[in-house]
Amino acid sequence: MAKKLVIKVTAGVDAPERCSQAFTVAAVAVASGVEVSMWLTGESAWFALPGRAAEFELPHAAPLPDLVDSILAGGTLTLCTQCAARRDITEKDVIEGVRIAGAQVFVQEAMADGAQALVY
Repeated sequence: MAKKLVIKVTAGVDAPERCSQAFTVAAVAVASGVEVSMWLTGESAWFALPGRAAEFELPHAAPLPDLVDSILAGGTLTLCTQCAARRDITEKDVIEGVRIAGAQVFVQEAMADGAQALVY
């Protein structure tokens, strides 16, 4: 098993099944004791804002706010710097515990010894 799982999710309400799958995999990995770093990019960037996850609905899927809480409780949730800037999102706007970082940090995490990266 990988020591660290780095997940980049690009989908949001535009591709709900892909989005939900990424958050579900991240939350299950956290619950399994895997070190998880989840990156919000593209349309998923909106889920870094308070209340946005509660607006997401997908039948037969775990509630997105619960998944976000699970990830934040045991992993890292990062909003892409460029994605945040394109949406005028700043550090003062995001949910407590969400960091904003760029590609250099993503590459460092994805290339770390024992890391496994997934993109949704």
